[in-house]
Amino acid sequence: MTDHAPRLTLGRVSATLHLRRFRIEPRLLDLVFAVVLTAFGGAQVLVGHLAVGGRLVPGLAVPVLGAAVALRRRFPATAGTAATVVQSLTIALHGDPQVVSNAIAYLLALYALAVWTPTPRFVAGLTVGVATLLVPSSHGGRVLWTLVTLVVVLIVRQVVRDRDRRAELAERHRDLAAREAVAEERARVARELHDVVAHSVSVMVIQAQAGPRLLGDPEGLRGVFGSIESSGKEALAELRRLLGILRMPDGRPELDPQPGLGSLDALVDGVRAAGLPVEVRVEGTPRDLPVGVDLSAYRIIQEALTNSLKHAGPAEAEVILRYGPSSLQLEVVDNGSAGEASIEGAGHGLVGMRERVALYGGELRTGTRNGHGYAVRAILPLGRGL
Repeated sequence: MTDHAPRLTLGRVSATLHLRRFRIEPRLLDLVFAVVLTAFGGAQVLVGHLAVGGRLVPGLAVPVLGAAVALRRRFPATAGTAATVVQSLTIALHGDPQVVSNAIAYLLALYALAVWTPTPRFVAGLTVGVATLLVPSSHGGRVLWTLVTLVVVLIVRQVVRDRDRRAELAERHRDLAAREAVAEERARVARELHDVVAHSVSVMVIQAQAGPRLLGDPEGLRGVFGSIESSGKEALAELRRLLGILRMPDGRPELDPQPGLGSLDALVDGVRAAGLPVEVRVEGTPRDLPVGVDLSAYRIIQEALTNSLKHAGPAEAEVILRYGPSSLQLEVVDNGSAGEASIEGAGHGLVGMRERVALYGGELRTGTRNGHGYAVRAILPLGRGL
């Protein structure tokens, strides 16, 4: 397989499940922060350094800023604007009260205004915040504080939005690569099936040409027409599966004969020579397969062994073929470290296997084996002709 993403180990999956189990919903987390900040701010105002006469304005600001934190995800523009106005008015009327919880709540609400609001509401919020400078104040430093806040908000908004755009572009690139991989694999399958169908039709034509010469041999003629019927059914079955799959743009079929399970020994020998010991086990009674199924089975095994060779590290692999009454089951497993392999849905190899299995209405399962090694299991139904 051509997958290069890391495999999911059993320990990593377990840790992920534990993290998800204890993950707090963001809005609930904001509510918890709001309660804690409000309680802490109220306590600081009551028992802190502030004089009794100077506690009113900071004390009123504490619950308002706490509410802004609690509601910042639902109403980011309102929460951010309200926090900006309250903090600015507090400084204008009282000076800096140095209430730590108020400063934290203000920054959290301001982040919501900077990052989570559309441009018109963001501009409106900043405008209202700057307008608070019109309130008369005997306390210095308010203009500088407002200007610094404005610059920081603009920088944060630009940085975060650039990051989001890059993430969106990366996601689009992954989607495009996945679609291209599907199209490429479908074109490859179409080329291979073209050769299968062309072979079956060629046999039919040759046998039909021989028919007139056998008119005096009823038995021979019956055998020829039986062969024509069998080849025709196989060709039509493959053509049905071929519908909707694009051919190669230049329309030229490959000239090399298509492989099948008859070439499995050569494939396994090549993988062994590359350094991966492979054992092959056959269960059930082998029999002739439809040419398309035979080809798809070979390609699935080829991709799975390639994945093991690339990602399993020092390991051994086993290929199991199970011939059932109505299906062929394939299993390729390795006992590698399971440290590096493919995540579901990534890479052209898995895309190719899924396309081939889906073509015949089969089933594909991939994943780690009890945290040790990797397994690819496929079921290809048989006898789905006319």
